[in-house]
Amino acid sequence: MKNKNLFLIAIMVMFGLSAMSQEDQKISFGLRGGVNFQNINGKDVGGDKLNADMLTGFNAGVVIQIPVAPEFYFQSGLLYTTKGAKSDNFQGTGMAVKLTPSYLELPLNLLYRPLLGQGHLLLGFGPYVAYGLGGKAKLGNNEYDIIYAKEYSSLLPYGQYLKRFDFGGNLFFGYELSNGISLQLNTQLGLAKINSDNTNPLYSNSKASFKNTGFGLSLGYMF
Repeated sequence: MKNKNLFLIAIMVMFGLSAMSQEDQKISFGLRGGVNFQNINGKDVGGDKLNADMLTGFNAGVVIQIPVAPEFYFQSGLLYTTKGAKSDNFQGTGMAVKLTPSYLELPLNLLYRPLLGQGHLLLGFGPYVAYGLGGKAKLGNNEYDIIYAKEYSSLLPYGQYLKRFDFGGNLFFGYELSNGISLQLNTQLGLAKINSDNTNPLYSNSKASFKNTGFGLSLGYMF
């Protein structure tokens, strides 16, 4: 509930700033979409490093930019994004695993946008928060809908259960042409533990901790 309230507050702040900027006619809106190269890093039940492989996903949504100082902007928006990872032999179990969760993501970035040639250089960083919407979990030959829950109980060390909220940091750079079209390379490091806690006594000492990570390339257009 606390994470949900923080997510809602962040959205309200974003739209509040948007309304304030609209009065001064300073706000700019845009569209952005691209490809994600995602993975899940962290530790397994025994505390060993996860052996997951990168997975290709995508992101698409709207962005806003609000001037805060000469050449500096607050940049936010709402993006639909897919993340996850895969493994042909997950943690030596011999089982193929593929997780593809989807999120509604809210970035809260500081953007440095100086003139460079006929366009603008784009350099930015900031936190993000994300709300799990759905997704699929393929465990062996079986495919399941991802279930978002804080905890679950199972004889298996892992399953299709993930925590609803994710948060972390963004870092990106790119270039915006004079016509508003931009190309951007970004990287993202998740800080939240996204795997649900298995309450089965067999895993009372579990050290499992999964975190989203990845990078991507996106194309944007500012109106």
